[in-house]
Amino acid sequence: MTGRLGPAEREDSWQRLGADTFDVVVIGGGVVGVGAALDAATRGLRVALVEARDLASGTSSRSSKLFHGGLRYLEQLEFGLVREALRERELMLNRIAPHLVKPVSFLYPLSNRIWERPYTAAGLFLYDTMGGARSVPGQKHLTRAGALRLVPALKRDALIGGIRYYDAQADDARHTMMVGRTAAHYGAVVRTSTQVVGFLREADRVSGVRVRDVEDGREVDVRAHAVINATGVWTDELQRLSGSRGRFRVRASKGVHIVVPRDRIVAESGMILRTEKSVLFVIPWRNHWIVGTTDTDWNLDLAHPAATKHDIDYILEHVNSVLATPLTHDDIEGVYAGLRPLLAGESDSTSKLSREHAVARVSPGLVAIAGGKYTTYRVMGADAVDAAHVDLPGRIQPSITDKVPLVGADGYHALVNQADQLAAKHGLHPYRVRHLLDRYGSLVHEVLSLAVDNPELLKPIPASPDYLQVEAVYAASHEGAMHLEDVLTRRTRISIEYAHRGVDSAEAVARLIAPVLGWDEDAIKREVEVYNTRVEAERASQTQPDDQAADAVRAAAPEARAQLIEPVS
Repeated sequence: MTGRLGPAEREDSWQRLGADTFDVVVIGGGVVGVGAALDAATRGLRVALVEARDLASGTSSRSSKLFHGGLRYLEQLEFGLVREALRERELMLNRIAPHLVKPVSFLYPLSNRIWERPYTAAGLFLYDTMGGARSVPGQKHLTRAGALRLVPALKRDALIGGIRYYDAQADDARHTMMVGRTAAHYGAVVRTSTQVVGFLREADRVSGVRVRDVEDGREVDVRAHAVINATGVWTDELQRLSGSRGRFRVRASKGVHIVVPRDRIVAESGMILRTEKSVLFVIPWRNHWIVGTTDTDWNLDLAHPAATKHDIDYILEHVNSVLATPLTHDDIEGVYAGLRPLLAGESDSTSKLSREHAVARVSPGLVAIAGGKYTTYRVMGADAVDAAHVDLPGRIQPSITDKVPLVGADGYHALVNQADQLAAKHGLHPYRVRHLLDRYGSLVHEVLSLAVDNPELLKPIPASPDYLQVEAVYAASHEGAMHLEDVLTRRTRISIEYAHRGVDSAEAVARLIAPVLGWDEDAIKREVEVYNTRVEAERASQTQPDDQAADAVRAAAPEARAQLIEPVS
């Protein structure tokens, strides 16, 4: 099996949670949590991972979707962080996830004649040479004419030249889910909609967690030698629930991105633009651009951070300062807001807070990990398991996840070469097969097999033609999707890639996954209503002037997982 996460596996995993004693229980299904679960499982440990909502339902589905060294960290002299991140980028591109992580080009426009080119070139030289073996091209210097040929959308007076460099990108939610499936493939129990509601103790040590199935309200005790708190912006909340004092505090910084159609910015490359506080990326995303991000403190609802009109205006104002044809609110197809879990420092500016991660054994049997960045998730997971070793019986093996490809990676390159034959066999356009390969890798056979007895599933999803109907079915049968929003916002990105935000596809998708998940007509109706209400609330929040107003509007929408307890502490 390829780490299948379906309804049958879900029931089996519930039985195992109650019956087994685990070496490690990981709380949190974001990229760091699944990374820690995979790390522990491949060291030969007995592992369970529980997540209250869905895999990647928080920060890990709302990033800039880049595997990058972090060019701006060079300016902050964070050389170690950049070197580590670039090494991870190389591993993802070459060995761990070549089906999911791809090179992406950026233009760095230059506007100052004297100092900027040598200064930036020196930084990019370090960037090019720090990451070990290079699987992306090095920097290339361009005149103004050359830069404008690459990005005709720029105003002529916005630059005097440019430098092109490369990083890498991935669909963050899909990558996180695949890491989770890989952990399951190596024996980890991976269970979503499973909320930690208490900690078990023996004398002075944490000896497990009490969890609640937020679909049906069942509860069970899960025994473990060590518990890893990998809950990101919820770290402090879980810390309080455990009754232990934290060793570090986590601050939430809100980052907002907008998605616009590809034809609104005429360019053959992404861009990185300087702002007064940080940088703004224009990132190619299939037939769209992702533009962001903002960086502001957030002290409201952690589950559903809301973008405001002010956030969107900020992004438009900064990107329009260099575009010959400005973007407007009408051009926006999608908007998403995520929270970075930053280690709280002395500085008031969130962009100055450390992106380094911290790991602490906060009490016997309990390890917490926070901070860091998406790119270095694998290192963070390994560090968390290393920190838990004192609570584990016997010696533990060293981390080997730098040698473990994710499910779907094995055989991917050969299948890319065979895309035409695969397309002919299934009656699909080769472009469509290549798209599937970049989402599923060698699992594409598993996906397409679901359509053998029902060729209708190879037709596009109504109103969302980039995706096939079989992908929605597979999301529920193999990828752990349990609700309509899981499919429309994370297994696919329909919620941000179409101006209708998924509303026009909601009923069709609900009917596709209903037989897999055992929904009747009432359940289908409820799922569609909950999803549509969520979209309405998000749209309304994006017209509000400030965080408080936007949060109030967004928080009024119902949860897809009705039995969630909020907050848990």
